[in-house]
Amino acid sequence: MTTPKVLDHLKKHGQLLDLEIANAIKLPLAEVRAALSELSAQQEISMCSVTSFKNGKPVEAIQCRIFGYFPKPAPGRKPASKPVE
Repeated sequence: MTTPKVLDHLKKHGQLLDLEIANAIKLPLAEVRAALSELSAQQEISMCSVTSFKNGKPVEAIQCRIFGYFPKPAPGRKPASKPVE
């Protein structure tokens, strides 16, 4: 049951790459991608493919985020907003 682990990790950390999720929850990339595909089919997450370059070589990844989920603000002081005049 990797799907709940992946969904919980995305809820906790926001938008991530499939590579980052696999490293964080210590699962094979293929399992994470299968879980992401399943979650996308259920319309739980939004996915898009991303190509980045490291040392001149392309790295293919999937970037994903939760549909309609907004994480709670981090604790601590926030800057005061200035009134609009």
